[in-house]
Amino acid sequence: MNIIDADCHVIETERTWEFLDEADLKYKPFTVAPTDPANGGKLFWVIDGKLRPRRQSVGANRAEHLKTTEAAREMVDINGRLAHMDELEVDVQVLYPTIYLTQISPKPEVERALNKSYNRWMADIWNQSNGRLRWVVVPPLFSMDATLEELQFGKENGACGVFMRGIEADRLLCDPYFFPMYEEASRLDMPICIHAGIGNPYMSDLLSQDNDLGSFMRNKVPGLGAFHSLITNDIPGRFPDLRVGFIEIRAQWVPYLIADIAPRFARKGREMPDDLLRDNRFFVACQTDDDIPYILQWAGEDNLLIGSDYGHADTSAELEALRNLKNKGDVDSRIIDNILSDNPQRLYAI
Repeated sequence: MNIIDADCHVIETERTWEFLDEADLKYKPFTVAPTDPANGGKLFWVIDGKLRPRRQSVGANRAEHLKTTEAAREMVDINGRLAHMDELEVDVQVLYPTIYLTQISPKPEVERALNKSYNRWMADIWNQSNGRLRWVVVPPLFSMDATLEELQFGKENGACGVFMRGIEADRLLCDPYFFPMYEEASRLDMPICIHAGIGNPYMSDLLSQDNDLGSFMRNKVPGLGAFHSLITNDIPGRFPDLRVGFIEIRAQWVPYLIADIAPRFARKGREMPDDLLRDNRFFVACQTDDDIPYILQWAGEDNLLIGSDYGHADTSAELEALRNLKNKGDVDSRIIDNILSDNPQRLYAI
């Protein structure tokens, strides 16, 4: 049985941008260290003329942070990361970005150049990992032609999904603008992976005014809205081969959204499926402190998976989440096997 950690991260470094085309070197991010004592020695990227935090980790959960090495988080020591996976009894990690949890640039030419370099960095990592480090393509969504090219590149180089946030710029995920990407993802057998984060910089800045509420609204709520919007606008019906994952936003919300969607279906004369997630090919990453037996009553046993958030140290981080799930006495061992192996294999086509 292949144990799959469905949500892990890389921390971007200078190496990430070494794959830029020569014509795009003018967009290459660089690091600065402001000398203001109040800054506390933090490093920043300069991207498209703006400062972006350069994070060695994300969050303030120091105990989780210290369980991984900087070299493993930044993919400097790939063999060391693979050895750590062996210690954690994990066969495959699915890698998500860090810097892309918010929009990297509003300029199509900058986004296209940096995303292309990031994807080639990830392909290089996959190539060195014996296939154990899979990854999700970061599409340059301002250019649909370039997005389709990146999906094809990713499919040929170890990618097993397509990264999205719950809101992308000024578009919801039900927007017809994204339909060509959904069609191509279906053709390539690649799921759309909606990760915590937001692609709208105005909303991100607005919500940052309140640290705790802002973090929740910015990182978690857009994914819940995307679930609701995709279902009520019948995107799964339009694309019957498309799979969608909801990553790093817990699963405790699933019963609430199903209960909210049901009367909306009734008002429109639509029949509510017996198993909403299964019938729409939706998968949700749970956490060990979710009430999994209760969630299973609503989500079914074939559509939950789990990730450790490896590389980050925030409220979702639990390095030994997969191992801890095995020890939960309130979930049948067969269902645990589904969550650890069968379900992520079906989502990611691994």
